[in-house]
Amino acid sequence: MERGCREAWLPVVGQGAMALLRSNADLHTVTIMDFSPTVVIAAKRDGGALSRRQIAEFIAGYAAGRIADYQMAALAMAIYLQGMNSEETAALTEAMLDSGDTLAWPGDAPPIVDKHSTGGVGDKVSLVLAPLLACCGVWVPMISGRGLGPTGGTLDKLESIPGLRVDLTNEEIQTTVAQVGCVIAGASARIAPADRKLYALRDVTATVASIPLITASIMSKKLSEGLSGLVLDVKFGSGSFMKTMEQARALAASLADTGRRMGVATSAQLTNMDQPLGRMIGNRAEVDEAIATLQGEGPDDLVALTTSLGADLLVAVGAAPSLQQAATMLEDHLAAGRGWEKFEQMIAAQGGDLDVRIPLAPATEVLASRSGFVDRIQTEQLGQAVIELGGGRKLITDKIDHRVGLEMLVKIGDPVDRGQPLVRVFADDGRAAHVRPRIEASILVSDNRPARPALIAERTGMT
Repeated sequence: MERGCREAWLPVVGQGAMALLRSNADLHTVTIMDFSPTVVIAAKRDGGALSRRQIAEFIAGYAAGRIADYQMAALAMAIYLQGMNSEETAALTEAMLDSGDTLAWPGDAPPIVDKHSTGGVGDKVSLVLAPLLACCGVWVPMISGRGLGPTGGTLDKLESIPGLRVDLTNEEIQTTVAQVGCVIAGASARIAPADRKLYALRDVTATVASIPLITASIMSKKLSEGLSGLVLDVKFGSGSFMKTMEQARALAASLADTGRRMGVATSAQLTNMDQPLGRMIGNRAEVDEAIATLQGEGPDDLVALTTSLGADLLVAVGAAPSLQQAATMLEDHLAAGRGWEKFEQMIAAQGGDLDVRIPLAPATEVLASRSGFVDRIQTEQLGQAVIELGGGRKLITDKIDHRVGLEMLVKIGDPVDRGQPLVRVFADDGRAAHVRPRIEASILVSDNRPARPALIAERTGMT
């Protein structure tokens, strides 16, 4: 299953077979006898393990339109109910990857690395990490996504910068990375098109929450970047899709195992999302906080997580001999302002103008109704509040208001006095009044001081 990280694999789809053509001109042909989608669906429905050949032909047929949506929906539901073993999950990832293009890099290119987050409220790590990694001599072709539910999307945040383009072609991504060292863009239509079709189908067939399907969706896009190393930020808690550490651990294991099976040095960190990361939530607000961080004025938790994830990657690809030395490299680039300079270069290369600042909407404050300690934060509700303000989408056609957002003024464990500001809301008066009850209910103040949650709960290294 392993492949070299700089090989370009291109799908050649015919009526009865799929050939995989590697850049070194070796030809591998999958010989398909009589293939029946119904047999594959029934096998998974009854709890059987599918072969790599069955999975490859089914996904190739679906991508080419030879297998109908209703048949793919049936297989997705069978996978949702019966699961997949690690070999099947890797084969599904490979099949989705092979449905489209893979970014190719020259043989003398530095290590190609990336980070993936499973999504959180206030998570703007990508904006800080990509330029810092590029300062360390690795290349970062970061393919990112848009907001999903209460979790913000990196592309939506970047689009709050006037003029910035995230809809780059594969060729533009490669050129920008070669010139700057990093880029943050969306996946083109040529990247894992089978996943694009299947994701839309999963969304309307109640099969989103399946670890094999989640794994294949995430990893097929990330592995299309031609990576040497990948670190996964798998979140758990009230502001994440995985509410418990056990769920996050299972997803992290599936993602990391699949990455390693595909020949990429892959590690994972389980991080706490029982409270927002940093202080700011919302598109332009988070960009401003990322900029402040790159200028040496960021919140401690954002800096700590960025450094931790980056250190894993640098060690994985041999760019640093130890985690401590890798962390020191990142901290030095941050302190010297080189990360900020690299960020400016990346934004300019993508057409953005940092001199034109979109002002945040007028601010009002949500006050504590009693004295005590911040005991719990319903972080998902804060993300939903930003959507209600217009900072996210309820429908795919909704236009985002980049000016709205929240600023968290307290963390779990902080003492508060009655009447003390807890959250600053950036919105017009009508919208702010609408979300105030939701925000008030999302922050629980009690008499007893709770323990502050550890930001990084677990780390898994490369094997």
